[in-house]
Amino acid sequence: MTPARPAENYSPLYFLASVGAGGLVVTFFMYLLFWVPHVGRPVPIFEDIMAAFDGGALPMKTAIAIAMVGIAFFAYLNIRMLVWNLGRLSTFSRTDAYDKLRNSNAETQLLAMPLALAMTVNGLFILGLVFVPGLWGIVEYLFPAAMVAFLLIGLLALRQIGHFLARVLSEGGVFDVTAHNSFAQLLPAFALAMVAVGLSAPAAMSTAPVVVGTSLVISTFFGTMAAVYALIAAVTAFNSMLHYGTAKESGPTLMVVVPILTVLGIMLLRQNHGMDTTFDLHGTAAETLMLLSKILTIQVLFGLLGLIVLRRQGYAKAFLTGEGNSAGSYALVCPGVALSVMTHFWINKGLVAVGLIAKFGSVYWTFTALALGFQISMIILVLYLNRRHFGAARKSHAVLAE
Repeated sequence: MTPARPAENYSPLYFLASVGAGGLVVTFFMYLLFWVPHVGRPVPIFEDIMAAFDGGALPMKTAIAIAMVGIAFFAYLNIRMLVWNLGRLSTFSRTDAYDKLRNSNAETQLLAMPLALAMTVNGLFILGLVFVPGLWGIVEYLFPAAMVAFLLIGLLALRQIGHFLARVLSEGGVFDVTAHNSFAQLLPAFALAMVAVGLSAPAAMSTAPVVVGTSLVISTFFGTMAAVYALIAAVTAFNSMLHYGTAKESGPTLMVVVPILTVLGIMLLRQNHGMDTTFDLHGTAAETLMLLSKILTIQVLFGLLGLIVLRRQGYAKAFLTGEGNSAGSYALVCPGVALSVMTHFWINKGLVAVGLIAKFGSVYWTFTALALGFQISMIILVLYLNRRHFGAARKSHAVLAE
């Protein structure tokens, strides 16, 4: 009998395959955001990109071409994996395995679905900016619709979180503290943070005070909840890890702090821009540099911590190159993507903005090479994991990470 593909042993964590692809869309958009001139607008649009391509030198043309191809390909992959997961989750929800998951610590894996939905909406906005001519002329009409979409996703996430917390806090003994030895329980915070960053986009891009103000308030609501939830879950999980060690199959979750901080950091930058342009509350480039430097420092700290533990536990041999498979392996993609994006912001909104380095100078490209290195590594990892989990059937032992 031919063994099934690992993905046939379904887990909601496979939504992270969609999230990872969506994150790579953002990494390619960084080329356009920081390298293509877009005077008078916070983001480049189709017309800016075409003007830069037509009038730019070969390096600019090459960068734009790579960015557009990368955005198109990974947006397709993001949407395809989202649709596949929604279909499989619908089937999975009618099984005994789903009932078991809903009554265990792993219930929070279901938050991967609103996380993926929010990531896809963000990706669709990038697709519109890059490929749709004249979009900026109607963008003020799109912002309220986008906020409604993110708000609905946020309410879905809150409903799922509420179901989980109501169950574990009202019934004693149903939460297994011994299985809380990872950062898997930070997934709800990641979902809320992704909703928050989407809700903050109109604050940075709209010219209507009501839209900007609404964006500021509701993005702060979800962003603050994400931060509080992440802090509580991380502290309690770290205590469990000190007692029982880190769950081997959930080791990648140690680095989930990295993408959470990136999306919350971008939310803060968007909010600051909106308060600057609409409400005359001005910040300085030095303040932005310090904010991004602190975020990047914490990210490096948790990234190194995760890599040390993964190496010590032999995670790669167990789940990446050996016979075992875990849907949780896709959690390895988000930290690398997040570091790539945050490094771009740190360089351009921090170092360049305060005048420490010259844009497009040798030092600039040296630092940018780090961001590109993270991006390329994650592209390779995504393609490898997709082939391993969704490719031809192979002998393996699938493991569901909690």
